[in-house]
Amino acid sequence: MKYILALLVLILFSETASFAQNIEGIAYYKSFRSFDMKKDSTLTSPINDKLQADLLAQLKKQMQREYKLSFKGPESIYVIEEKLEAPKPASGSGITITMSGNTDVLYRNLKDENYITETEIMNKAFLIEDKLKKTDWKLEKETKNIGQYMCFKATYTRDEEGEKYNSATNEFDPYTKTVVTTVWYTPQIPLSHGPDEYWGLPGLVLEANEGKNSLLCYKVVLNPSEEINIEIPSNGKKVDQAEYDDISEKKQAEMREQMKDFKNGNGKSTTRTVIFGG
Repeated sequence: MKYILALLVLILFSETASFAQNIEGIAYYKSFRSFDMKKDSTLTSPINDKLQADLLAQLKKQMQREYKLSFKGPESIYVIEEKLEAPKPASGSGITITMSGNTDVLYRNLKDENYITETEIMNKAFLIEDKLKKTDWKLEKETKNIGQYMCFKATYTRDEEGEKYNSATNEFDPYTKTVVTTVWYTPQIPLSHGPDEYWGLPGLVLEANEGKNSLLCYKVVLNPSEEINIEIPSNGKKVDQAEYDDISEKKQAEMREQMKDFKNGNGKSTTRTVIFGG
């Protein structure tokens, strides 16, 4: 049954491919993140309770963002629709939390199979230009409605390696975990676009869930009265994805050392910026 359903979706998509070239519009998304902050029982006091509450409020505010995906035929551009005010240090701590991993501008061309990302690291602008890599999506049989659109489920499973801070040893321990990405796409909008890295399906992606992160489309405007104008990003130092990843890893290593110094009381400043991956 699952394979029959997948075949029907692909047939529907292929039959509407020529029609899709004339579709343009805008999809609006909101990001969400669920997380918990473990309380240190050795530091229980009204002051520390307030500090943890302030840090939690910072995290929630930084993660609640709005995005806009403009699409026109094979082209799309994904931008942050609403930027929040600069975060303030948590009361009495000198700690400011900012979130990394949020692309400022992402241009994608499905026909030419390339993308351009305009982003920055530590206030330095970069322009990443590279070829698209298709995700090996698994088409599932589940369906659900998102607004007026009937959506199909698709998943992608991968192993992710990284490092996690260990407060007991003041070190970063390596880890490997299995990450399952779940998206919901609608063949009623037969374009393979989607927010962020979620694309390449037989319809526009309206929802994406990966770990504790979620993106949900709350409004779609098709063929608006004003023509969609997609401007290709052009600001920043040009690099490919591998070069950017290397630069990013070096900057993260610097931040890890700063966190160690802060924990050990060796920092030269009483104010720190802690960067969390998005």
